[in-house]
Amino acid sequence: MPRAQINTGCAHNCNGSCVLIAHVQDSRIVQFTTDERPDSPADPQLRACLRGRAYRRRLYHPDRLMYPLRRVGPRGKGHFERITWDEALDAVAGELRRVIAAYGNAAVYLQYGSGGLAQLMGATPVARLLNLLGGYLEWYGTYSAACVEAAVPITLGTRVCGHPPTDWPNSKLILLWGHNPAETTFGTNTPYLLRLARQAGTRIIVIDPRYTPTAIALADEWLPIRPGTDVALISALAYVLITEGLHDQPFLDRCCLGFDQAHLPPGVPAGSSYRAYVLGECDGVPKTPAWAAPITRIPAERIARLAREIAAAKPMALLPGYAPQRRAYGEQFVRACIALAALTGNIGLPGGSSGAPGAAPQFTPLAGLEAGPNPVPYRIPAFRWTDAVERGTELTSRDGLRGGERLPSDIKFIYNVASNTLINQHADCHRTARLLRDPARVEFIVVQDQFLTPSARFADVILPAVTWLEMSTVYQLEPWGHALVALNQAIAPLGECRSDYAICADLADRLGVGEAYRAGHTEADWLRDAVRSVQARAPRPACPDYETLREQGVYTAQWEPSVIPFADFRADPEAHPLNTPSGKIEIFSTVLWEWGDPARVPAVPQYIPEPDDGPRYPLQLLGPHTFRRTHSTLEEVDWLEEAFPHHVALNPADAAERGIADGETVRVFNSRGVIVLPCRVTPLVMPGVVVVPQGAWWTPDETGIDRRGCVNVLTSQQATPWANGSAQHSAWVEVGRLVDW
Repeated sequence: MPRAQINTGCAHNCNGSCVLIAHVQDSRIVQFTTDERPDSPADPQLRACLRGRAYRRRLYHPDRLMYPLRRVGPRGKGHFERITWDEALDAVAGELRRVIAAYGNAAVYLQYGSGGLAQLMGATPVARLLNLLGGYLEWYGTYSAACVEAAVPITLGTRVCGHPPTDWPNSKLILLWGHNPAETTFGTNTPYLLRLARQAGTRIIVIDPRYTPTAIALADEWLPIRPGTDVALISALAYVLITEGLHDQPFLDRCCLGFDQAHLPPGVPAGSSYRAYVLGECDGVPKTPAWAAPITRIPAERIARLAREIAAAKPMALLPGYAPQRRAYGEQFVRACIALAALTGNIGLPGGSSGAPGAAPQFTPLAGLEAGPNPVPYRIPAFRWTDAVERGTELTSRDGLRGGERLPSDIKFIYNVASNTLINQHADCHRTARLLRDPARVEFIVVQDQFLTPSARFADVILPAVTWLEMSTVYQLEPWGHALVALNQAIAPLGECRSDYAICADLADRLGVGEAYRAGHTEADWLRDAVRSVQARAPRPACPDYETLREQGVYTAQWEPSVIPFADFRADPEAHPLNTPSGKIEIFSTVLWEWGDPARVPAVPQYIPEPDDGPRYPLQLLGPHTFRRTHSTLEEVDWLEEAFPHHVALNPADAAERGIADGETVRVFNSRGVIVLPCRVTPLVMPGVVVVPQGAWWTPDETGIDRRGCVNVLTSQQATPWANGSAQHSAWVEVGRLVDW
């Protein structure tokens, strides 16, 4: 029987938008290929990586959830019995109705997560259902970038502040600071686009504790830095720029608030400016390269030389990643990068940057199925949901609560869809598990997913969901938003799996809001609406209708290289003020000044030493994203495990001190728990740093020791002080041999 070729793609949260072509024979996918359109630098193919090409091993994995399940025995043990869809949906609808009646809608929480991001998948169908029932407790501030999402708007007045990658070749120097796109795929073709810049003569420096694939493949130089000391390095760079007269004083005078005493807001005491901090006028500690060297472990001479290189290479683009702001004082890194971009006068220039992480989408996101307004006013930081389980009615605005003085209830009902954040991706797995095991706290948990993840093991009812290969949808996530991919159904749903939209529509019928939920639409109608929203707002009129998009597979918009964020503001700050309290770039933040916590949340970006866990745990732990998984998705794929085995990485000096040999199975531990996994002894990690890639599934034995190597056994649930974001990269551990245990 001949093979059919079906246009589809990959819709997990890697920040890409890659094309897949499913080869189907006898109703089964037998092969994936990728984008076959003409290829050019102006419109490069959206080629899938190894994760997407290996997807058959996940789709047809024997552990796929095929039928609805109901918990038997204690919650968290992972014991379930098969039930019918009617039994499952009746149970969920009944418990949802009961909890709302007993505690109010704010007791219902839709868990943060991002396993499925195409139209009609993931959280949006559930949010739409809950809003029609009176709303739910909503989260804000992602695990990925809570400090960015909070700090960039108060400093620059917007989150949309990245340059298009077509502008990168205009840079003389690019600093990739804690940014590893060659491995984490921050946008399809990002490594290729960086290579085009390098071929045009752009110099690339990577600053990172790891010698990452990005540093190996794309950088002219790798500068290893001790984790958590990035702001110390930026402060020392600023010291050299200021004392050697290399900073752009005219730009700072016209466009910035708080660089020096003359540009502080009225009433702010002398010595409160950024310049005063850097020169040590406020604390008696000049932030010299000699001061920063022992903190960062970068030689003072190299720090001074880097500052001069930055000043000389105009325009310069500082492109930070998200990892350095997922630390104890992550807000400081975000604001310090913007201050460095302002200090060098690179904001609003072609080839420059704002210093803020992220990108500027080329067209507005899809607008098909929408959640609608949420009648519940309360919002909590996503990372603090366990606090809302344990003491929700005690949370205040200082804990990040928005919408009211107090929550009317702790969380009593959790709807977890396409997410492994209920356990695996949240910090301190043992604490979270203790909270969720207690049915007096969270009274009902429903999980809608494709596998029995560590999170799904804590469900009371499990609803099996299809992958996008078993339904039709459209997808646009990639950070620049210039690609729209049709994901056409390639095979029939496996087992009794249903789409997220269909599940919620059936629940809506049981709860009396089915007609409002569907709004007279079929699933195909919602997808047509989504594509029409792009047709109306795309930068060129060539976006096809839904049926044509399905046939051709992908639409890509022309880049708009002339759109440089803040160019109008730079040219005339008075005529084009920013959406900040002062209308300027707030190096001195009036918002943070009014917050009134200068030791932890200073008004100008400062280096604040992170607390350690004492001499028992001398090694700093990192949990980076790698080729192996997209977050915790694809953990099941044996091909990826064979290509990228899961292990802890340790520098040879640290391994020798502990008598650890390459390949030896070791324990990594701290006060929160113990994980056991093989050790890779490698100079790709700087001394004093331990690397355990995130995403491995928590697999505790009967004593609680995790035998797979889930990094979040060891991370802390302490949030950052102002954004209340994840600080999971701030953790300390020890590594030991099993034979010595």
